[in-house]
Amino acid sequence: MIKLIQGPLKEFKKFINRGNVIEMAVGLILATYFGAIIKSLVYDVIMPPIGMLLGKTDFSNFNIVLQKAEGEIEEVAINYGVFINNVLTFLIVSLSIFLFLKIYNKMQDKLIDNDEDEAVAPTPLTKEEKLLTEIRDLLKEKDD
Repeated sequence: MIKLIQGPLKEFKKFINRGNVIEMAVGLILATYFGAIIKSLVYDVIMPPIGMLLGKTDFSNFNIVLQKAEGEIEEVAINYGVFINNVLTFLIVSLSIFLFLKIYNKMQDKLIDNDEDEAVAPTPLTKEEKLLTEIRDLLKEKDD
């Protein structure tokens, strides 16, 4: 029974210790908190001034009531204000990710260009190589 468990455990340990899995986990955690920051930016920073400009309104309260609350029956409404907030959050997150990737790609391009420049630069010849080159050239002249 223990041997049956040891094989999958070793495989799982190997899988978890890969760099990609750990990087993905860190990315997921950062993305979760990045989303929370953007939501706060939209709901707490951007929407209040917009609401003030539109007559002290709170977008999250915009809705169309389909059925009013009566007794134990809850109100049924289409909350289009919350939808507007979520659309703005999506647009800001998308723009942020686009800008981040654009900066990241530029940095990658610079790194690749620097690597190519280093690869293209010829290495200086050693004394032996210079001497052998001269001998080769003299032998070519003699044959001609």
